[in-house]
Amino acid sequence: MAGSIGVLSGTALGGASSRADAPAPRPQQWQAVPAPGSVPAAQLRRIAAAGPRLAWAVGEENLAPQAQQRALTMVWKGGTWSKADLSHLSHTRIVDVAGVRPSAAWAVAHPTGDGSPLLRWDRTTWREADFPGRGEPDVRISAVAVGRDRRVWVCGVRDGAARLLLGEGRSWRWLDPLPVAGVNLYRVVRRPGEVWVCGDRSNGGGWSGLVARWNGEWTVLPPIAGLRLGIADVHCAAPDDVWAVGTEAGVGGPIGRPGNPALSHWDGTAWTRLEAGFTLGSLTGIAGDVRGRAAWISGWNFSDQSRSTYLRRDGDTWSLAGGPAGPAPAPYLNDVTSVPGTRSFWSVGMTRSAPYPPTEAYSERLGG
Repeated sequence: MAGSIGVLSGTALGGASSRADAPAPRPQQWQAVPAPGSVPAAQLRRIAAAGPRLAWAVGEENLAPQAQQRALTMVWKGGTWSKADLSHLSHTRIVDVAGVRPSAAWAVAHPTGDGSPLLRWDRTTWREADFPGRGEPDVRISAVAVGRDRRVWVCGVRDGAARLLLGEGRSWRWLDPLPVAGVNLYRVVRRPGEVWVCGDRSNGGGWSGLVARWNGEWTVLPPIAGLRLGIADVHCAAPDDVWAVGTEAGVGGPIGRPGNPALSHWDGTAWTRLEAGFTLGSLTGIAGDVRGRAAWISGWNFSDQSRSTYLRRDGDTWSLAGGPAGPAPAPYLNDVTSVPGTRSFWSVGMTRSAPYPPTEAYSERLGG
């Protein structure tokens, strides 16, 4: 583990002082969990956990020259990952997943032709679900969230504007458009009484990070400034405690040059950019603890690819942490999530930093 980074001066984010007099507990370690059965090259892009005995991970497989790329999904049922049969679907990729119980799990597949598929879990596999705008050429959906109330929130584009699609039982409706043009949305995150989205927005010569909140109407936070910066995930613990992670592509460079990790905090008034502890790579996901505070960030450190990369919350700071060495030659993490009702976490990605054979699907777990 490297030293602490990302201190917010003058902002109390945790009870660090109250813990100073007590011995620090020994941190748990991330462990690799086999995700067998994927056809190289393969990767898992997103993960959702309903509890310790049920989780879904989605992505794609068979990424090889002259091969037919296919969507990939893994299901955790308490002991092992198993690959679900998707032979009835023609989709090449599943880009997001959310679920709170076997009867309330949803996913979004990569668009094919005029369709932008919304999928529902039938306890065995994913099936296409109907929604207003399905099959319309200008409709594109990109991410999904579902709450304990089973309400489904989907972000996407319809009629040329970014919007939320809300599903309540068998009823679906598109909500008011986001009042910002030139937007790409990558995540939708639900919390009590509100929904957050994140992505990027055009700024004329490139793009800046976008974070917005819906609570019956839109509130768009100021752009997160950067050189071609996109936000991959957002976590809100309170109106003055919002974290956003992503990647800044920068001014460009040689083909294959990685971007820079982007870590930002909203204090209710302004964004503060913080150091991520490494300079080349990306931050891909963020997960909260049992109290709802941001706890773990998944990422990729170009300068140290011997193991997976995380940022761990330590009181008022973030610390650079690594996953297990050995199970994967150069793991790349795409996402991290908490396991409801526990202190455990999942992360997913791929065994190497590029989706070419022999790269396979990969997962890690923290806690039992």
